[in-house]
Amino acid sequence: MIDDVGPYTQKVAALQWHLIRRSVRRSRVLLVTERGSHIRDALVVTNGRLLMHAVPTFAELGVTPVLIPALARGGIAEPFPIQVATLPDAIAGRDILGRGQTGSGKTLAFGLGVLTRLTGRVAETKRPLGLVLVPTRELAMQVSDTLSPLAHSAGLKVRLIAGGMPYAKQIRSLERGVTVVVATPGRLVDLVNRGDLDLSEVEITVLDEADQMADMGFMPIVREILDMTKPHGQRLLFSATLDGDVDTHVRQ
Repeated sequence: MIDDVGPYTQKVAALQWHLIRRSVRRSRVLLVTERGSHIRDALVVTNGRLLMHAVPTFAELGVTPVLIPALARGGIAEPFPIQVATLPDAIAGRDILGRGQTGSGKTLAFGLGVLTRLTGRVAETKRPLGLVLVPTRELAMQVSDTLSPLAHSAGLKVRLIAGGMPYAKQIRSLERGVTVVVATPGRLVDLVNRGDLDLSEVEITVLDEADQMADMGFMPIVREILDMTKPHGQRLLFSATLDGDVDTHVRQ
């Protein structure tokens, strides 16, 4: 999450560094400097010490090896800042709160974490293991299109669940077993109420564009959905802003 680095701010600003991630619990701050949309160098501040190091590869960030060739085929050679900042913790199973605009690379920031953690797992019929909640059908389609080829390379299945699309195909996919569901809240709850979907085995939940979901009045239903998932599951929330209903949700 973009934040202030306190006493390091002026020194870092002089070097034109951009703060990408801060983990107060471990007194560790990751800073990167960018060239365009790509990282040039990275700097870690740990307990007051500045440590320069080369930008990590996807493999060094912990992404499962089976996904690396698929990334290369898609022309993705190096991680974006938000991916460097969040992937290690996401893959380790920690909760993530990320702030980033559309186009910052956050789909892969959470997607690679989810797919890496679920590689080798098999979902039971109607019981996905991962869930990505988004506010609109259009965004759900974009996320699904990004993650589906990567999931396929790892032997996983991603299914788009959204309103304005036929029920039959969605239900048939769920019956065959789907690893990750990318969904809008309304259609998701509709399928749960029909008995076509069971969220009790979902252990990783992503809320993407949480601020937009709040603006559209989805937060009450989002809380209901989270209560349907596995207790103490991993939560990853990404948003352009972290105030208002989003802040209330985070605090709860």
